[in-house]
Amino acid sequence: MASPVSECLYCQNNDTLHNLMIKICDLEVSQLFLFKEQSYSGRCNVVYKDHAVELYELSEEQRNAFFRDVAKVGKAIAAAFNPTKINYGAYSDTLSHLHMHIAPKYKDGYGFGSVFEMNPQKTYLSDAEYAAVIEKIKSNL
Repeated sequence: MASPVSECLYCQNNDTLHNLMIKICDLEVSQLFLFKEQSYSGRCNVVYKDHAVELYELSEEQRNAFFRDVAKVGKAIAAAFNPTKINYGAYSDTLSHLHMHIAPKYKDGYGFGSVFEMNPQKTYLSDAEYAAVIEKIKSNL
């Protein structure tokens, strides 16, 4: 069962969210966040602006706009970091708000060739390093 807006991490925009992610910017129908855990260098979340849980809840126009946002972010990450592959994942078993993980993977990097790990808790950056990553992404959007 989907969680109500009052229990949604993204809708509440609370400290828990800010401990996990840094907001980069607003997109056409989404918000873009940098995941603080950076085992997948450049990993972001594209989060639908309104509380929706499933893709089929969106109109065709809304769904197409969401995927334009996802593609725009994928292209920006590719330009900024030159990953070997970008993996896209829409998981919401416990966090019921439509969002897409954008996980760049690198041939010699963490987890290449294996299943995406949600939060390996291995790589965190300094504030200056986060700012540099965000600037690289924003400059390619």
